[in-house]
Amino acid sequence: MSHDLVMQTERMNDRRVGELRTAALTYCEVGQTRQPDLPAGYRTFSREAVLPPQANFAAVRRDLLSWVVQHRAGIRVTASRDVSPDAVVELRLGIMRLAVVAPCRVVYVIDESDRCGFAYGTLPGHPEIGEEAFVLNRHHDATITLTITGFSRRASSLAKLAGPAGRRIQDLMTARYLRAFDN
Repeated sequence: MSHDLVMQTERMNDRRVGELRTAALTYCEVGQTRQPDLPAGYRTFSREAVLPPQANFAAVRRDLLSWVVQHRAGIRVTASRDVSPDAVVELRLGIMRLAVVAPCRVVYVIDESDRCGFAYGTLPGHPEIGEEAFVLNRHHDATITLTITGFSRRASSLAKLAGPAGRRIQDLMTARYLRAFDN
C-alpha cells in the first residue's frame, strides 16, 4: 500500500459526519448489491478484473478498505474513517467549484478469509441514486479478482442534463476502479 495515497484521505469534520450519518439513504433497496438479481428501475452493472499475479491479498484488502481504489481512480476522498459499517464519505471529482461531490454511507462490509469488500449507498446531494459494491475474492488457484457491482439512476439536474455522457463517465470511473491494482 502506498503511504502517500492513504494520506490523501482527508478526515471529515465531526459536524459533517453527524449530518451524513443521520441522513436517510436516497433509495430503499439497501444491500441489494449482495444479491444476484439487482433491482428493477435502475441502470445495473457488474464488472470484474483479475489482479496482477504479484498481487498480495492482504495488501490489496488493506488498500480497498482504506479508500485507495477511489484515490487511484482520481477521486478526492473525505471520510469519517477507513471503510467500516456506517462510515461516511464524500467523493469529489473535478476541481474547486467545478467538482461534483458525491456523499455516501457504507451499508455493509464483507470480511472473510478469502473475500472482502463493501458497498456504499447514496445520500442526499449525490448526483445519482443507488448503491455500488467493491468485492475482492481470492480463488483456490490464488488468483485475486475485484468485482464492482452497482445500480443507479440519475438524481440531480446535472446528472439528468449530462444524459448519455453521464453514463459514459460512470463507465469510465468503473474502469478506473478496476485498474486500481494494475501497478
